Amino acid sequence: MISYQTTAPGAPLAEVSAETPVPQGTEVLLKTLACGVCHSDIHLHEGVFELGHGKQLEVGRPGQVLGHEIHGEVVALGTEAEGLAVGDRRVVFPWIGCGDCPTCARGEEQLCTPGRALGIVAPGGFADHVLAPHPRYLFDCGSVPGSLAATYACSGLTAYGALKRVGEIRPGDEVVIIGAGGVGMMAIQIARSALEIDPIVVDIDEAKLQAARDLGVSRTWNAGEPQSAKEIRKATGGAFAALDFVGNEATVNFGLGCLRKGGALIIVGLYGGALNMPIPFLPMNARIIQGSYVGSLQDFSELMELVRAGRIDPIRITERPLGEATAALADLKAGKVEGRQVLVTESA
Repeated sequence: MISYQTTAPGAPLAEVSAETPVPQGTEVLLKTLACGVCHSDIHLHEGVFELGHGKQLEVGRPGQVLGHEIHGEVVALGTEAEGLAVGDRRVVFPWIGCGDCPTCARGEEQLCTPGRALGIVAPGGFADHVLAPHPRYLFDCGSVPGSLAATYACSGLTAYGALKRVGEIRPGDEVVIIGAGGVGMMAIQIARSALEIDPIVVDIDEAKLQAARDLGVSRTWNAGEPQSAKEIRKATGGAFAALDFVGNEATVNFGLGCLRKGGALIIVGLYGGALNMPIPFLPMNARIIQGSYVGSLQDFSELMELVRAGRIDPIRITERPLGEATAALADLKAGKVEGRQVLVTESA
């Protein structure tokens, strides 16, 4: 098999040839047909997350096979793998835990540390084959094209998981989506088409705001305009929830500035930085600041049911050959991507 592996931080990925793994027990071997390129792949490629005040969290290591938005074809099964057949095409739930800890027992494998997440801990989809540990992590996508279906494993699941944290929406409850990149656009689609939420969308890029309007969003604001957060709060009486799909100091503070008392800021993005605020403001405003990390296996099951039913409109997909993984990471880092880039094999 061929994989594209990390070397030094930020350096081009190395093409590595190795023996194709043979599935054992409940394992399933898939030929990779499509793999989305995510912002977290950039962090792992560069080896750090920025924490603000000059601090960094070191992540990544040489020899990683990145890529966690995977769609593939079953090519071999372990002797205990049931419910699948060679030739089946499936989307992979990559956020796999150890299976033994209290977190996994609660059905929150995505929060297991260190876990066995594909493309994070275990080898992922920047390769022509991927090994999944059990059939329960593989989902039918129905008639949805594989390159789009792959993106639901992170972009879609992250958006869906964050939107579920908003809770019950009542008349007059406004939801703000900050960041109209790949995940933010997915959140817009899911909110509008599946959850009947009409969001306010915020970005600093006018082209992305126009793309949101093209999807039917009627209220967009440019975060680069100094008074826009105050104007949103004035126009709405304060938002019930703000979902930050960027996750830097500016967007977090923007989100807090949009909220009414009792509102919730749900931070999803991982760009980095630090949050500084007076502690008395938390009880005085009764606001919730919550992180949201992808979603559970149950969340993904619910999401894929919506996908198969055709209830989620597609986002823009740009396909690139698997061998262009390094260039795809560079373009994403440079902000040249609208929607989602997906690496595909020749037979995809």
